[in-house]
Amino acid sequence: MIEKLLDKDVQNFILENENADPFALSLKNKEFKDIPIKELAAQIAARKVAKTKLPSWYNTYSIIYPPKISMEQCSSELTAIYKSNLVSGQSFIDLTGGAGVDTWAFSKRFDKGSYIEQNENLHSLTENNFGILGVDNLTTQNTTAERFIEGFEGSVDFIYIDPARRDKNQNRVFQFSDCEPNIEELLPKLLNIADKVMIKASPMLDIDLSLKSLSNISAVHIVSVGNDCKEVLYFADTRGSENVEFTTINLTTSNEEVFKFSQSDLTKSIAHYTSPQNYLYEPNASIMKAGAFQLVSEQFNVGKLHQHTHLYTSEKLQENFPGRVFKIETVINYDKKLVAKLIPEGKANIATRNFKDDVAQIRKKTKLKDGGDKYIFACTNLDNKPIMIICTKANKAL
Repeated sequence: MIEKLLDKDVQNFILENENADPFALSLKNKEFKDIPIKELAAQIAARKVAKTKLPSWYNTYSIIYPPKISMEQCSSELTAIYKSNLVSGQSFIDLTGGAGVDTWAFSKRFDKGSYIEQNENLHSLTENNFGILGVDNLTTQNTTAERFIEGFEGSVDFIYIDPARRDKNQNRVFQFSDCEPNIEELLPKLLNIADKVMIKASPMLDIDLSLKSLSNISAVHIVSVGNDCKEVLYFADTRGSENVEFTTINLTTSNEEVFKFSQSDLTKSIAHYTSPQNYLYEPNASIMKAGAFQLVSEQFNVGKLHQHTHLYTSEKLQENFPGRVFKIETVINYDKKLVAKLIPEGKANIATRNFKDDVAQIRKKTKLKDGGDKYIFACTNLDNKPIMIICTKANKAL
């Protein structure tokens, strides 16, 4: 199938129908050049995803895209480059290569590398793509991570592994011991081969439990893109650390929000609490995942609104706060008539934090539509009363 998909006419057909509806396409054609139209529709759909997720793939002629689930699960180009910039050396191994996005990024930082993938079709497809992308310093093997490690002799500078977080029935799993491969069992063997190991995990996995289950962890990176937490990276080395270093990062189109701290910083930090003042702060998704709720208050000199309300406030603007910042216009009780009076345009962006009603219930009661330049944060204050904070986005440059 790969050879058929590489046919020039087939590639041109995919490009020409980039914006076509797959269903409408199937009504016009049953196949093209002996390829079922559903296969071509899958390539067109994957290319649409790649336009934003993998722009280098999208802009390269003759890339063959993997199945839908692989496109969904693979790293974005942005996160792959972030990971690759954390390491370098002579040699590396990607034990769970998948669509090859991470391997491609790491190949630019090492003299040579190995791509390992157990799925035969995915291995062949990605091997083809490496050639098209001009990656010439990799060897590839179609085998499992466990088999490869059993037969490996020698050492490398770095090993990367992204264990599958679904069981044989495609149900999600939430512990490393249930992932494939079982990283808890495999990690000691990897540290006999490599100076450093990076383990990619889903944000769904609990960080505290993961640190207890994994040995020799020295650092954790929590990576968000556009305030959407995408992955948690665990770094292991032969020494490990009793005081793990954390880096939270939110990658945006314009900048990087970075906040670093240690495990001991988390346990020792103490928040101070206050009523809403002039500015409101919402930590980015990576900080929320890290659970650095007390530390944010301490480090950025902002008051927390309530123990369980992870919103912060200050009288003076804190420009370097890692998250969204708003200028508070007014604070009111949860009163639909007052909301209607203060927002006559009938539009607002609503979020809830530690509040009795969800956004849908608030919209139903207040009749507010989504949109506009007003923001409402419905939350609980220090007196355990429901309040609504009406604000607009603050200009951090002020």
